[in-house]
Amino acid sequence: MGKAEVINHPLIQHKLSILRRTETSTKVFRELVDEIAMLMGYEVLRDLPLEDVEIQTPITRTVQKQLAGKKLAIVPILRAGIGMVDGLVSLVPAAKVGHIGMYRDEETLQPVEYLVKLPDDISQRRIIVVDPMLATGGSAILAVNSLKLRGAHQIKFVCLVAAPEGVKALQEAHPDVDIFMAALDDHLNEHGYIVPGLGDAGDRLFGTK
Repeated sequence: MGKAEVINHPLIQHKLSILRRTETSTKVFRELVDEIAMLMGYEVLRDLPLEDVEIQTPITRTVQKQLAGKKLAIVPILRAGIGMVDGLVSLVPAAKVGHIGMYRDEETLQPVEYLVKLPDDISQRRIIVVDPMLATGGSAILAVNSLKLRGAHQIKFVCLVAAPEGVKALQEAHPDVDIFMAALDDHLNEHGYIVPGLGDAGDRLFGTK
């Protein structure tokens, strides 16, 4: 079973508390999502492999470390996932960005995929799927399904706020995927919203209702 880790650094907890507040503006909300994603990235990327490289310092030649092996792809689940991309790309500028678009069918309440645009070499990359909310887990499961169908196998899922129900569902569907979150909240309400949560992340990021 993949791990489910809460990255509870004090800075992340502080910024997340502001993010949750009803009165937080779209501008500040967007900035905080970006900042929290970057802070989380520091831990999410902790296991990136290194290799030796010989370099010249102003003093001498020396063998030091650089990133090695498979390249990264960051894959946001549209539309809210877009808000987390820049924070991670700022840490690894060479990362490619793919997109998986979904909407919720109003009758079945199930996610429906409408867009998949990925780097050609997606099967050769380490993949970080990002979405601010892990509620029922439906969108995350469908996104990972899509990636695996295209040959991807090294996948992590990163969110800001998760419900226990969503974590359980994603772990059961994809036990090989590690989950990283800034907070594990209490439960889902009858409308499928995370409690206490932060509302609809897409609406709050983009100023829509």
